Amino acid sequence: MDRTFYPIIIGIFIFVLMLLGGTIGYMVTEGWPFIDALYMTVITLSTVGYSEVRGLSSTGRIFTMVLIILGVGFVFYLAGSIIQFMVEGRIREILGRRKLKKKIRVQKGHYIICGYGRVGSSICEALASKPLNIVVIERDPARIAKLNERNILHIPGEATDEENLIRAGVERARGLVAALKTDSDNVYVTLSARQLNPDLFIMARAGEEHSERKLLAAGANKVLCPYRMGAHRMAQTILRPTVTDFVELTLMDTSRNIQMEEMPVHPSSRLIDVALQDSGIRKDLDLIIVAVKKAAGDMLFNPSSQTKLGAGDTVIAIGEKKNLEKLERLLNPGRQIL
Repeated sequence: MDRTFYPIIIGIFIFVLMLLGGTIGYMVTEGWPFIDALYMTVITLSTVGYSEVRGLSSTGRIFTMVLIILGVGFVFYLAGSIIQFMVEGRIREILGRRKLKKKIRVQKGHYIICGYGRVGSSICEALASKPLNIVVIERDPARIAKLNERNILHIPGEATDEENLIRAGVERARGLVAALKTDSDNVYVTLSARQLNPDLFIMARAGEEHSERKLLAAGANKVLCPYRMGAHRMAQTILRPTVTDFVELTLMDTSRNIQMEEMPVHPSSRLIDVALQDSGIRKDLDLIIVAVKKAAGDMLFNPSSQTKLGAGDTVIAIGEKKNLEKLERLLNPGRQIL
């Protein structure tokens, strides 16, 4: 439990003890029945000023004065605890928001995820395995609470609001994912983001097939329909079960040691203009080069041993994770591998 609640809990505990102590005290000193003693204790601690239930002895009057002093002190303690709780909570909230905004302002080359629903949260989990910075825009309070728990940078509010896109750093971002619930919202976010950053890579979710053209026309680079992809995957599991198992093994099961990865070739790489047979990728790293996408956009499947890598190419390889990380360091020496 949060420690800020402790003073209030202690106050309630003290009040119960005073209530019991006062009741027992009147029963012992005055010989009153339980209900009369309880009533007298309540009106005394609350200092409401009602007359005594019965006549008091000298001992009873002294006991009553002690109860009044304790009651007044308790009221001040409880009021102070409540004010402290409210003020500290508000201060923490304000400081937390300022810290969050400061972290978001320094983000550059990050990805913005619009919507933290089923699709958006799954995307965030997948991106968390890579050294990629993400900022989520979400309006639902329950989902915002989850983002806070997972320490994910986020902007609370509507993703369709251009101000929130600007706060998320859309002008400095590398990419944006429009994963909102409705296609109309995704179209609007895509239009807004494209106007704010013409070079931004935008991937949008389409709930209906006819929405794909609208999203592409709005400026999306890629449009994916989760329902159609799910149906296609189920069909492929029936038609090509072994192929499907292989793809899931290399792309989706991160717990396995064997994975498929794509890696860009940085201009500083020592493997530029080196033939694959002389690069040591197969011999030293025990990796399989599935394809090489040239900087011009051409895709070379199962490239020959004489294929040479160039700056801006992308290498697709399969092998053990540790060897893939070694290859990534060779292809992109300046990139940090987590």
